[in-house]
Amino acid sequence: MLTPVPSKPHTSLGRVLEALGDVLLEPVAVGRDTRRQLGGVVIHDPHDDAEFPAQAVVLGVGVRESDEIVQLVHAVAARGATALVVRSPVAASTELVRAATSSGVALLGLASGASWAQLAAMLRTLLAEGDVGDVSPQTLGGMPSGDLFALANAIAALLDAPVTIEDRNSRVLAFSGRQDEADPSRVETILGRQVPERFTRELEKDGVFERLYRDQGPVYVYPGDGYDKKIVMIRAALAVRAGDEVLGSIWAAVDKELSEERTAALIDASKIVALHMLRLRAGADVERRLRADLVSTALEGGSGAQEAIARLGLLGQPTIVLAMGLLEVPDDDLRLVTERQRVADAFAMHLSAVQPRSAVALVGDVAYGIVPMPGNHGDCRERSVRVASTFLERTGRRVAAAIGIGPLALDGSGLRASRDGADRALRVLLTNGGSKRVITAEDAHIEALMLELADLSAARGDVATGPIARLLEYDTKHQSQLVHTLRCWLDSFGDISAASAAAYVHPSTFRYRLRRLAEVGGIDLDDPGDRFAAMVQLHLLPRVERAEETS
Repeated sequence: MLTPVPSKPHTSLGRVLEALGDVLLEPVAVGRDTRRQLGGVVIHDPHDDAEFPAQAVVLGVGVRESDEIVQLVHAVAARGATALVVRSPVAASTELVRAATSSGVALLGLASGASWAQLAAMLRTLLAEGDVGDVSPQTLGGMPSGDLFALANAIAALLDAPVTIEDRNSRVLAFSGRQDEADPSRVETILGRQVPERFTRELEKDGVFERLYRDQGPVYVYPGDGYDKKIVMIRAALAVRAGDEVLGSIWAAVDKELSEERTAALIDASKIVALHMLRLRAGADVERRLRADLVSTALEGGSGAQEAIARLGLLGQPTIVLAMGLLEVPDDDLRLVTERQRVADAFAMHLSAVQPRSAVALVGDVAYGIVPMPGNHGDCRERSVRVASTFLERTGRRVAAAIGIGPLALDGSGLRASRDGADRALRVLLTNGGSKRVITAEDAHIEALMLELADLSAARGDVATGPIARLLEYDTKHQSQLVHTLRCWLDSFGDISAASAAAYVHPSTFRYRLRRLAEVGGIDLDDPGDRFAAMVQLHLLPRVERAEETS
């Protein structure tokens, strides 16, 4: 039986401003009441009228003009949003302030240099605080469980220095206030939510990470040691450990080395950070497993599907299933598992930002996304392709993945068929080796059907017969290329110029081979039936591929 999902606590507007206000966000028209709760993150899309999550933070990507902002403030207020973020600088005109005040929507500005994806990730981190199993007011070391931002501020107060808490990959998990007191490199790190690669390369070359993960005390990095000129303050770094496992690190930008008392305080604080990070990881693992259970049950279409769909908040919603798989598979099993989960998490973040009620889970080797498709059903196919393509464009080649898209499911009973279609489409993409990265089940129908026929043929142990069998035998005996010649000719629709170019031979040589294969194989190339039979065998029989490669 599936266990109930606990209700999630919410984070206030004031909490977000306290954590992100120094570097990422600036209040434009917030008002006095910063206790207003935030319940989700939505990227503004003028062509999508989907329902917002309650008390949403709306990211107004591409909205710059004052009159546009005023209109958007009223529009998101009508849909229950709490805050709107637009790109800075924003002139706080009388009309803009009046619109924000009358609508009750807080207006914030995103700092220049910060990306919308980074802001969305940070907001989701804050909104997920406390969502780590049960929702009782639990503390670890005097801090609310999982609240790394509050912990970073506490450590900053102890050290009298701005602090970041980072994971093993130098990604910023949380940061304290007063970052504006640090140097340009620290500001760049916060804006990018990642230590710049040029800096991490220097740290690796100088053995800083090796010392950091080996030593029990802080490791110091000094400006002027061949590092970026943007680094003008000393870095004091300490690994965060749980037993022998390194979970991450704490980095403070200081004017001088820490005193003995502050060193001891940092070491003690790292133990509390470890507890919080373990708690967050445990909570994330529990929720991830529960979400995978719900998504898997919904997609299977069995007796528990309706309950799972209802608990995902998708009951009665038209949806489309997206299936994502990796095009490049790491050799190491541990790296493979980690990479699949990392890509699935990124996929989940993207879909929930584009369509808040999306449900994503890694089931086996495939990350499945169930995406609601409200509104006009006629353009849902184009919308789903746009959603998938946008994700792959944003992640670039760093994520070597492909996404198959199933047909529209008007209700929960159609989810299984949508999942099957997405699986078939994904298989076509993976089989083609990345020539395309997104395809719908409709567009992949014929190729998917051919793959299924090839499976059936292989299961029965079918072998080549007729002209193809004779050509294979001749190629094997004479080390010739007649099967390859036929394949090039058929793939080029009989165009000698194109076919000879594909075979890397002169057109005259290609014509000779074509006449020869017709004689040897006993195949009439002018007969549509003979051509079709040859094409089917060449596509379906794996033994033909192997024999052709060795000839």
